[in-house]
Amino acid sequence: MAIGLCALWMALDGDDYLRPLDDANLAFHEAGHLIYGVFGDTAALYGGTLGQLTFPGIAAGVFFVRRDPVGFAVSVSWFGQNLANIARYVADARAQELPLVGGGDHDWTNILTRWSALDADQRVAGVFRSLGWILVLASLAWLIIAWRRARRDTPPA
Repeated sequence: MAIGLCALWMALDGDDYLRPLDDANLAFHEAGHLIYGVFGDTAALYGGTLGQLTFPGIAAGVFFVRRDPVGFAVSVSWFGQNLANIARYVADARAQELPLVGGGDHDWTNILTRWSALDADQRVAGVFRSLGWILVLASLAWLIIAWRRARRDTPPA
């Protein structure tokens, strides 16, 4: 149910920023700069986005190993929702209208400039957004299938 509500919230939200979830994701983004920064300046630049994806990715891996379908599905959905949030940031690469923590440099302006692809910010954002939606909807579908299998395999009382 939580995943369905997240999907509905994502669909109805006009700015792709889901409080308080994205406030927490912002903390993981900023931590990612520091964590991945130990590997150099380039890793620090990509680290914000990687940090946002690392934490839900690790959570999904842990829940998968523990065979916890709800935890796994919620973590995959969280990963997908992060991709949608990252899409918001990528789409802002040229306009640079989003408020940045500490007023620093815009990660995705720098990343896309390095790739000589700044003019592709909207298309890249669309890919992130689409992948995010696919993961959210796939995690919901997977959870429904897992619940149906569990019900089918459980003998009647």
